Amino acid sequence: MTGLGWLDIILIVFAIVVAIGVGIYFLNRWANKRYAQQQDMVQKNKQSAKIYVIDMKRDRAANVKLPKVVMDNLPRTAKAVKMNFVQAKVGPQIVMLMCDKNIFAALDVKKTFNVELAGIYIVSVKGAKTKFEQKEAARAKKQRAKLVAKSEKIK
Repeated sequence: MTGLGWLDIILIVFAIVVAIGVGIYFLNRWANKRYAQQQDMVQKNKQSAKIYVIDMKRDRAANVKLPKVVMDNLPRTAKAVKMNFVQAKVGPQIVMLMCDKNIFAALDVKKTFNVELAGIYIVSVKGAKTKFEQKEAARAKKQRAKLVAKSEKIK
């Protein structure tokens, strides 16, 4: 009775690793292609709007009052994951909008913003900075003030 030798085990493990790598490669290509198509559609359908932010929250889609059509079209994974939602007044309507993390950080409650919307998705915010960008700008302003003060002392 001969068992598997160490060389056979290494070859089997190598074959499994190669198979997993090839699977991940093709899955990544498929996901990138699908993402590009979605971004294309978003860019074609975006329109400018002025919104007044009423409330902002990070919650699951099932816990938020989204239209039935949107809930039916969301994948199962999107219903289980927490997402960023903004309740805003767009024109005469109060609607629930979705956005990315960086856009969520740029918005404030009880303020008006010019945004680009694609359906119920906020694509971008015009003229608003995220909190990180605001901190960086304040830090740079302090550094400039210190340099000006040093240069005045030298004169």
